[in-house]
Amino acid sequence: MHIYSPEQKVEHPLYKQHRVEVFMKRDDMIHPFISGNKWRKLKYNLQKAQQENKKIVVTLGGAWSNHLLATACAGATFNLKTIGFVRGEEVRNPVLDMCRLFGMKLLFVSREEYKDKDALFYQLENKDDYFFINEGGSGLEATWGCKELISELKQEYDHIFCAAGTGTTAAGIAIGINDHKWKTLLHVVPVLKNGEFILDEIKKFNAPTDQTILHLDYHFGGYAKTKPDLLAFVQEFVASTGIMIEPTYTGKVAYALHDLIKKGYFTENSRILFIHTGGLTGLLGHLDKFKKG
Repeated sequence: MHIYSPEQKVEHPLYKQHRVEVFMKRDDMIHPFISGNKWRKLKYNLQKAQQENKKIVVTLGGAWSNHLLATACAGATFNLKTIGFVRGEEVRNPVLDMCRLFGMKLLFVSREEYKDKDALFYQLENKDDYFFINEGGSGLEATWGCKELISELKQEYDHIFCAAGTGTTAAGIAIGINDHKWKTLLHVVPVLKNGEFILDEIKKFNAPTDQTILHLDYHFGGYAKTKPDLLAFVQEFVASTGIMIEPTYTGKVAYALHDLIKKGYFTENSRILFIHTGGLTGLLGHLDKFKKG
């Protein structure tokens, strides 16, 4: 499938004021449901599943998981059945309803059971028919797809910003930067508390980290947590740029970038790339929190 992910220059008064150029890699445009880093993470996993003649893909995630939805859609697209373990009590919401529409079988498990992901997989019968993809698409094959992002870029950047939940996307980008022998600094914004572990996760994929900087103060309370400042920022950014972001991943990265620009972190004429990792269906779980105009 052809990937359409342009580099778009983003105009905002803050950038002009501090004399920096900000571009966005619009991975959210790759696909409406298999969007952003989800497509990149799934690409080589699904190729491997097909090479091994697996007919059923098994994965897992939370009740608002972009990864579950992307996997469900990818399975329908590439003629693979899908099963998704969902963390927590059985619920109905738009994301899970779309997973069902794409043919995914959903199995709800307690938060305690969810902690042992291997046990969940091994409880299934006829395991030889199944191909397992970890939570969020994390894994070595996922880094291969994320690495390709760097090869698509039309110019070298001084700084690249991306969100991190598992560190897989950051690892792939770090490998791509190293392969191109760029001097680019990779700025990684963990979206959950105590995100120091992300650096170790990146190293597990043999990705270099000497050009990687973690920004640990922009989690807003933890994974999928928000605060009024973040919600107000997301609302202002979307209204002023016409680019949709959400509070779980892209909103936190954009907030971090703007905060650092305000603090004079970057030298004048810096070229900065923001990786839009998609996942916009995550907005559906937050819409009621935004101020109504």
